[in-house]
Amino acid sequence: MMKTFKTYGPLMLAAMMGLSLTACHDDDNGGTTAGGISTNGEDDYKYVGKATNGFTPSEWYPGGEQGTTENTTASCYEDETPAVGNANLLDAFKRGEIFFEHDFLPSSTPSTKDFAGLGPAYVRSSCIHCHPGYGHGKRVESYDADHKGNGYLLVIYHPVDGANSDDGPYISEVTGMPQTRAVSPFLPPVNEKGITMKWETVTAMESGLPMQFPDGERYELIYPEVTILPTAFNTNPIPTNYAVRLESTIGLYGTGLLDAIPQDSIKAEYIRQAAAAQKRGVDIAKVLNPGFWDASKGDWAGDPTLGKPNGAWYKLADGQMKVKRFTYAMTRASLQDGAGANAMWNIPNVSRSDRPYLYTTTAWAKAMSENKKVIAAIKKDPSSPYYNDGTEAGIAAAVKALLDPKTNQFNNAYHNFKPEMTDNNFWQYMVWHRGLAVPRARDLNDATVQRGKKLFMEMGCASCHRPKWETGDDNYWVPSPIKNNNLNLPKYAHQTIYPYTDMIQHRLYMKNGIHGSWCRTTPLWGRGLSLLNTGAEDRLHDCRARNEVEAIMWHAYSKNSDAYWSAVKFYHLPKADRDAVVKFLRSI
Repeated sequence: MMKTFKTYGPLMLAAMMGLSLTACHDDDNGGTTAGGISTNGEDDYKYVGKATNGFTPSEWYPGGEQGTTENTTASCYEDETPAVGNANLLDAFKRGEIFFEHDFLPSSTPSTKDFAGLGPAYVRSSCIHCHPGYGHGKRVESYDADHKGNGYLLVIYHPVDGANSDDGPYISEVTGMPQTRAVSPFLPPVNEKGITMKWETVTAMESGLPMQFPDGERYELIYPEVTILPTAFNTNPIPTNYAVRLESTIGLYGTGLLDAIPQDSIKAEYIRQAAAAQKRGVDIAKVLNPGFWDASKGDWAGDPTLGKPNGAWYKLADGQMKVKRFTYAMTRASLQDGAGANAMWNIPNVSRSDRPYLYTTTAWAKAMSENKKVIAAIKKDPSSPYYNDGTEAGIAAAVKALLDPKTNQFNNAYHNFKPEMTDNNFWQYMVWHRGLAVPRARDLNDATVQRGKKLFMEMGCASCHRPKWETGDDNYWVPSPIKNNNLNLPKYAHQTIYPYTDMIQHRLYMKNGIHGSWCRTTPLWGRGLSLLNTGAEDRLHDCRARNEVEAIMWHAYSKNSDAYWSAVKFYHLPKADRDAVVKFLRSI
């Protein structure tokens, strides 16, 4: 099912590359790539691994020798890295892939085997619902958790500094990743019928830039407005004074390589950017999250030697402190305790040995224990773990005790929760997650692509979208289900990689921006193959950008944007140069 093309011999590789180019690129007979950028139609496999004008041989392999797949077809996001095969983990990788793709089902469903445990409340029934083709989520017009490809997560928070503020704490009545589905007889914490999503068009740039380039070509920017009616909440109490933002899922490939970047290298990047901001005469706290960087001391706010809690450091389950590097908000420090490992628990609400409790809230538990229809349905089913003594009072007590996160971790009076996912299955899933390859770069021999890279660097885009990193020894951290069973994961020691991210947060000051204002610089590698792999190419944290040009111009929406100075240079480029930048972005 999965092929890492590096395993083929040279002649077969050349033939396969020719076929992949036919699939990925159009020829000179009137064909264009998505977005209208013409290709030169020349087979680039003749140049793969060789230096070209502006590119080193290693840039053909963004994930390094151990993290890149030669495949550039519609299945490339699914490929395993060479490191997976080298570690004899291919069988585990393929098994882990099944857990990503398969729908989880309630434990009461017959013959669920390894896929039991959905709910009682959940965000999606499978991981692939949010990651179409293993990539970034796609933009949709309405919120529907059953819509495959809808990678949106609702962010519901109490705004500060005005109703339109992007900042503020999460509401406590629903989970941080709000659940809109539930297993019968329970009601979802948020009823999707009460969610309204509208896409609005920007009528004027806050920065004052016209909605057309100097050469007359127009561009359009859109953004989401999301509202949730109070009546949509099945909680007690019902939240008040709240706002909603959207966040879409990120691409999964290459995340194991990002996990292998040394902590000291990330710290050095903070120091470099702080010095650069100071040289430009810019307040460091305006370009580097002051929650991570203490400008008054010129050092990392989270450095344990400074005695500050949180900051750039995250405490893992065994007490180790590691540098935050995952999620838009950079809330996680290890891939094995990051978005994927976390999602396998809180998206379908499937428990495991290191998380044997439910992902719920007290407000939802209370509402369900008070709902007469819920109690009546359970009363008809003596096999229900919530049945207790069969009385309405006993059932209500069991529902409250089992659904309430303040008690269900410790209270065995009504039901002894057992892990729904085995340690071995979780390990297989993490082998798959850590083992996803980055697709090889394309068209680096193309003069237009070479021109695009030169412009990208000259405009200063690489100040945030840093091209190159070196991985370290990759002594990765693992949670207890993997550690206690002496199981291994793919390793990416001492690889030269090209993710095009600085692993740091910045602010763009967009209309209805990201919750928390600060957002980690998204890696650009492999994104040019998104349409081919996922059927969509939407960009930015909420898919508001429908192509690269819109994504760049959002960086120039406000003069306060950390990237305004760079994006405004793109704005003033002639069309041929703008197209060259886009073609470069689609090649890396």
